[in-house]
Amino acid sequence: MKDCSCQTCLWIMHTKGSTECCCSFEDYNQTTEWLLSRTRHRPKIAVVCGSGLGLLADGVTNKEIFPYADIPNFPVSTVPGHEGCLVFGILKGKSCVFMQGRFHLYEGYSLCKVTFPVRIFKLLGVETLIVTNASGGLCPDFKVGDIMLIKDHINLPGFAGQHPLCGPNDERFGIRFPCMSDAYSKDLRKLALDISHELDYTNFVREGVYCMVSGPNFETIAEARMLQVLGCDSVGMSTVPEVTVAKHCGLRVFGLSLITNKVSLDYSREEKVNHEEVLEISKMRAEHLQMMLNTLIARSHQLDEGINVN
Repeated sequence: MKDCSCQTCLWIMHTKGSTECCCSFEDYNQTTEWLLSRTRHRPKIAVVCGSGLGLLADGVTNKEIFPYADIPNFPVSTVPGHEGCLVFGILKGKSCVFMQGRFHLYEGYSLCKVTFPVRIFKLLGVETLIVTNASGGLCPDFKVGDIMLIKDHINLPGFAGQHPLCGPNDERFGIRFPCMSDAYSKDLRKLALDISHELDYTNFVREGVYCMVSGPNFETIAEARMLQVLGCDSVGMSTVPEVTVAKHCGLRVFGLSLITNKVSLDYSREEKVNHEEVLEISKMRAEHLQMMLNTLIARSHQLDEGINVN
């Protein structure tokens, strides 16, 4: 297996004297072949369901479900609100795969494990990745329950060296220095905005910049104020590693963030955020998210066929 310089692997090498990376191309191939041999589906669209958003897979027909624990080399989700299954099936005539639950740095996984499923999607033939998450609102105009279409992100762990592309580059997945200025598809975002108008969702659909922190604690007031100054509209503990690897693999990416709480920016404020409230808000807005994503998936062919989405 190849050497890796991600921070968790470096820690393993230091403490255990091992030079093995937690992932190799052989691991990716083994997992891909295992899935291909057990499902008749060949998905072109993959959806990552964030905290409490596993219901987004409810509309899938001809389902084939694989618990993460049964899939070779796959991590296992440990966070409440993450069911821990891959769901293959048909949605609006499109072959899709849904991740009901994702993986995080704060669970103790290395970033090559956090992003392991994205490279599996690439090898399965997926062309578009849709990422969803629950996040805290920093923009004063945002309300709890708003849906933010992600137009850009700030990768704070990446600034500190916690980056999923650190280490030897595998050209079979992508180039050494991928461009991230167009990380989120403008065409898909435009289509989503058009759909929000058609569905009369404009009073709670926004656009903004998402910031990733490593967690697992929610932000201090001083940290939240800093993030707001940096231009962040919402903050969470996921998504950016998957998006980065997806762009490295040449996938088209669409992201949305459900604002499940207002981040405290005032020392006099008494309310305190908790994970149970995050899950409750996710459940409340799940139907709207499902309708929006279902329509987006149904009409995504318009982009491939060059149809005007106006």
